[in-house]
Amino acid sequence: MSILDKHVIFEKNTSLLFLGSLIVVTIGGIVEIAPLFYLENTIEKVEGMRPYSPLELAGRNIYIREGCYVCHSQMIRPFRDEVERYGHYSLAAESMYDHPFQWGSKRTGPDLARVGDRYSNEWHVQHLMEPRDVVPESIMPSYSYLKETPLEITDISMDLKANRTVGVPYTDEMIENAKADLAAQSDPNADTSALLERYPKAKVGNFDGDPTRLTEMDALVSYLQMLGTLVDFSTYDDATGYR
Repeated sequence: MSILDKHVIFEKNTSLLFLGSLIVVTIGGIVEIAPLFYLENTIEKVEGMRPYSPLELAGRNIYIREGCYVCHSQMIRPFRDEVERYGHYSLAAESMYDHPFQWGSKRTGPDLARVGDRYSNEWHVQHLMEPRDVVPESIMPSYSYLKETPLEITDISMDLKANRTVGVPYTDEMIENAKADLAAQSDPNADTSALLERYPKAKVGNFDGDPTRLTEMDALVSYLQMLGTLVDFSTYDDATGYR
């Protein structure tokens, strides 16, 4: 009896076909899932990644609240056209502190994974206030009210604690100084040495153009300005990792 003849037995017997399929799927599932129980982390760590600063985290919350992820993805795929337009393809480690991640599935607007440092704070503010002033073909709505809305954070340290609960490595020192770090990052006259020690490469200074008050625009722009800036891709080798 040939192999094809034996296969006919399964094709003509529903119960045997179901049982055979179940066995195959079970074996495949075990092979894929079992190793994960023995790994401490499935994401390769990348030098430079850190948790969000309190101001960046507040900006990220506004980004999610306003639904920016609906039109803007944060995932550059490893295709030539995407890499040439947006920069180095996204690494899994770049989203390791995102809860939830902002990969997105639709691009009405451009991908924002590498938008940090590409434009000035003034450009971002003007773009958010009246998008067509800087991008004539834009269909993005105006978010001018963010500049008029004070950033109301009752207890930013609780936000950090909540993220630590799901695995973000915020230290007790970070949580204790969360309120002070949030204020210092947007104050051009503040001493930011301690802030930068806790959050390397954090963008500091006035973000919305009005240093007299802290607004939701400050928070959102601070978040946008750090996207894609933490990893130094000039030292990264696509095939083997860091050189």
